[in-house]
Amino acid sequence: MGLGVSAIGQGLLYGLLGIGLFLTFRILDFPDMTVEGTFPFGAAVTVSAITHGVNPLLATVLALLAGMLAGLVTGLLSTKGHIPVLLAGILVMTGLFSVNLRVMGRANLSLLNQPNLFEAKWLKALPEYFDSVAVGTIVVIVVLTLVILFLNTQIGQGFIAAGDNPTMARSLGINPDGQQVLGLVVGNGLIGLSGGLIAQNNGYADVNMGIGTIVIGLAAIIIGEVVFGELTLSQRLVAVILGSIIYRFVLLLVLKLGFNPDDLKVLSAVVLAVAIMVPSIEHKIHVRQVLRNGVQAHD
Repeated sequence: MGLGVSAIGQGLLYGLLGIGLFLTFRILDFPDMTVEGTFPFGAAVTVSAITHGVNPLLATVLALLAGMLAGLVTGLLSTKGHIPVLLAGILVMTGLFSVNLRVMGRANLSLLNQPNLFEAKWLKALPEYFDSVAVGTIVVIVVLTLVILFLNTQIGQGFIAAGDNPTMARSLGINPDGQQVLGLVVGNGLIGLSGGLIAQNNGYADVNMGIGTIVIGLAAIIIGEVVFGELTLSQRLVAVILGSIIYRFVLLLVLKLGFNPDDLKVLSAVVLAVAIMVPSIEHKIHVRQVLRNGVQAHD
């Protein structure tokens, strides 16, 4: 029971990472490697701010702003510096490693005996492990509402159009470069926010906690798409959150089966690889069935 509830809470918090990656990976259709630097950057800023006496809520907002700043740098390197977005993301990710060390003053910083969002008084009345579910649910509802409202504005529609067809968007007076920077800023802001919340939930921040986060985000996106199929854009955002929760339960099941926790990264990669291959396999099976039925009908 406790592990299941914890998996749901972790899934909700990591779901924000998935939403942030969805904006760049799916809507704008480009890979953003900044993720693996932004996530620990948000965590480092939050934990460092809290240890210096900053209110946990404000520290969490700082994680959002830190992520947006990282996304802005990647966007400017790509659009103004004309560096390929993949390389721009890698450059910022690499630079953020040193920045995180500077922010925390060490490789690992604990929140031991420090306040955080998950120790609020109103959460004390909840059963064990339900604190992450409660906080995660509130934050996810707020974020999803804001993102969906944004995507339905004129700017949001321009953002979607720039991702679908940059050439057509440019002919309509939309600046694809500006939309790319916007997507990176908003997406990395949500990733930084996720890092700040995860750090508070775990009780520490570490410079290496970003390793593999892009796999976690992609798994949430792919699993949500595979499980729930064809959806509207707003529904796909919700599916990302649910995909993140499903992913957490898959990892929990794998650990329950007796696998070594040290193998979690490779198992995560395997889960993602299988999820990516499923649509292709289903398509091939469907084509073969259609061809078989056509041959039988001809006979």
